[in-house]
Amino acid sequence: MPVLRNISELATCPATHRQDDAGLLARAALAWRGSRIEWVGPDAALPSTYRSEPVVDCTRRLVIPGLVDCHTHLCFGGWRGDEFAARLQGATYQEIAAAGGGIASTVSATRGASIGQLQRKARAALDGMLQLGVTTVECKSGYGLDEANELKQLEVYRRLDAAQPVDLVPTFLGAHIVPPEHRANRQRYLDLLCDVLIPRVAAQGLAQFCDVFVEEGAYSTDEARRILSTAREHGLGLKLHADQLSAGGGAGLAAELAAVSAEHLEYASDRDIEALAASGTVAVSLPLASLYLGERYLPARRMLAAGVRVAVATDFNPGSSPSYHLPLALTLACLNQAMTPQEALMGATTVAARALALHEDRGSLLPGCRADLAIIDAPSLNHWLYHFVPNAAVRVLKNGNWVA
Repeated sequence: MPVLRNISELATCPATHRQDDAGLLARAALAWRGSRIEWVGPDAALPSTYRSEPVVDCTRRLVIPGLVDCHTHLCFGGWRGDEFAARLQGATYQEIAAAGGGIASTVSATRGASIGQLQRKARAALDGMLQLGVTTVECKSGYGLDEANELKQLEVYRRLDAAQPVDLVPTFLGAHIVPPEHRANRQRYLDLLCDVLIPRVAAQGLAQFCDVFVEEGAYSTDEARRILSTAREHGLGLKLHADQLSAGGGAGLAAELAAVSAEHLEYASDRDIEALAASGTVAVSLPLASLYLGERYLPARRMLAAGVRVAVATDFNPGSSPSYHLPLALTLACLNQAMTPQEALMGATTVAARALALHEDRGSLLPGCRADLAIIDAPSLNHWLYHFVPNAAVRVLKNGNWVA
């Protein structure tokens, strides 16, 4: 049974704590057996039964739970660097989409890529995430937008989940946008989603959640209600892309349906924030997307004050957030969402796990929890998020095994 000792600061991140309390322990130790944490506490209180076990000397470093990225678009074809340049010259996200770019361009590239090409590309990203200390990743479809290619993306996730150490949580996002070939008849695509794709995805166990993008140019709240109600009937959990570019009522719909999470929320109204608090729906902030798009950031202080749990994720995708660097997103959450380091870390561990209905199993370093953790080359949480470096993760443990 290995034991971590000489830990400068250990963030236990209990699921029962307020978000501003990451359960920090100074001069701590931690023991695990198999894939589960067995003991956590002050180093001086380490029970004698553990003192003869093999020791990993953390050399006065920070230890955190394995990070949980609860919003990514991991599998996609192509990139969109040309749109990055266009936005810098003043083009808006909506203008680029109207000209045939944006999500539609990635749909074309994804449809044209083989399953092997998509798998290799997504695997490379996962390898990079793991090196950063990320051990669980939610991954959305939504760049196929027809039966064959949505299933192709979800099959990539099934294969990758079995082939590498990061745990994947697949989400069906067939309702990302209405694909070009169905724009003259939206109802036909809605019928395909509700009558064919959702039942098939659920029956084959290809996704755990269903997501809908509620926004001008994507889906209305009435359309999203139909899609998500169908998903619930087939046993899928519910998520929403909501209020990213305008106040479209998506956050209120997420609360109405008791969705596990509502994501983006940069323009959520005060009334909808109160509704999210009442429903227990997690707000997922995506500060890298706000950075790249030059948009406002999620109003974390208003949400936390209202009692909403706020997760932090990357939104990794080829257009609005072409980075999977979750530690950078945490620093941005501190700088631009006025979150404290403890609130931000909780947002990428136990709160992010809650946004995936996994908070009883991971995101915390307490006895019985999964042995997923990272040793960070920093003396404290505050120092880590203040002193940004390309990668401060020294070692990464997944399911009780060293994987990076």
